[in-house]
Amino acid sequence: VQLQASGGGLVQAGDSLRLSCAASGRTFGTYTVGWFRRAPGKERDFVARLDRSGSDTLYADSVKGRFTISRDNANNLMYLQMNSLKPEDTALYYCAANLIGTRGATYWSQGTQVTVSS
Repeated sequence: VQLQASGGGLVQAGDSLRLSCAASGRTFGTYTVGWFRRAPGKERDFVARLDRSGSDTLYADSVKGRFTISRDNANNLMYLQMNSLKPEDTALYYCAANLIGTRGATYWSQGTQVTVSS
């Protein structure tokens, strides 16, 4: 599986942004998928996870209630809708497939930069 993340940008605090992740390969629908982020000078953090069916989600406490993860298995796509963005959400965001808990994954995208100004 190859993943390509897109949709990052520069926004103001309180704005919304939607990240997309396009996957190649026929097995995308069989994997738990998710999003991670790495802020400057910090380690990579878990953001959100979604099971194969799209019904079971898990979010980091820092984004719960503001971010929504979703997927479209028919078109090998996944999304991260980010609302009420805060400056502390500034990071390089990665989509991932075949998650190993909330600490890692087998497949990774390149990052897409999200910058939130105050």
